[in-house]
Amino acid sequence: MSLPIISIDESNREKIDISKDIGKSCEKYGFFIIKDHNLKIKTIENVRNLSREFFNLPIENKMKYHQVGGAGQRGYTPFGIEKAVNSLSPDQKEFWHHGRFNWQEKYIDKMPTNENVNEIQFFDQTLNGFFKDLDFLGKKILSYISLFLGLKSDWFDNKINQGNSILRLIHYPPNDKKNAGLRAGPHEDINLVTLLLGTQQKGLEILDQNNNWIPIKTNSEIIVCNVGDMLERLTNKRLISTTHKVVNPKNVLENNSRYSMPFFIHLNPDFFIETINSCINDNNPNIFPEGISADDFLNERLREIKLS
Repeated sequence: MSLPIISIDESNREKIDISKDIGKSCEKYGFFIIKDHNLKIKTIENVRNLSREFFNLPIENKMKYHQVGGAGQRGYTPFGIEKAVNSLSPDQKEFWHHGRFNWQEKYIDKMPTNENVNEIQFFDQTLNGFFKDLDFLGKKILSYISLFLGLKSDWFDNKINQGNSILRLIHYPPNDKKNAGLRAGPHEDINLVTLLLGTQQKGLEILDQNNNWIPIKTNSEIIVCNVGDMLERLTNKRLISTTHKVVNPKNVLENNSRYSMPFFIHLNPDFFIETINSCINDNNPNIFPEGISADDFLNERLREIKLS
């Protein structure tokens, strides 16, 4: 299996053609890869370097930014906490969460706030800028998916403009044989769409329809994207949320720290998730007759993976 690499350069391609390519890949694989995304490679590398700098801090420094009782939604989450559903061991990773900083007044008191790392100059400012770039790119990708579903291209715009979207900086340390778990156990993402940036190292694998694990190559010039459970539910499983994992290094030469940066696009917290009408017909009746708010859906899943 080879995931399609799709150019989203609208100066060379029609928007409807891009939407068809992305939509078909979401139906078949639940994953797709984009290029010509207009994010500056230098910016991606700069954020990755900030990530490496933070995770190299002493543990006592990092723990200052751990929000106890915060369900891992902002700041630092140490090793041994997040665990994929049905996994026996926690994931072998530590991570940092940075979220929206420009909340409307009605959300300000309800949503978590970002942590600023005092030890690293311009840390919060840099992540705010990167978050804004990714938020814009996420809206663009969802406009293609909207068209594929027979909706207006801006259908998602007012449903994600205050979404609890998250930039996650991840550090997977060199593998210690004393730890039984994978770097990230088999799981599906909670959100609408995930954009994965920032690593050229091996490890990401996705489960195909024949139950085979397929390695996925990444680099700074492309972005690996995948459907999350919220979008799968909205589309009545027309677009599929695919199981994936990050495996441990296979040999001594590959046993180095791995850094990656997924951006999880979320719906506005008070958006009520109900099946999109264009995804219901006589051959595909609605399998999700009961709706749920995006915030309730998120919190249910956070409890399942031991963050809440």
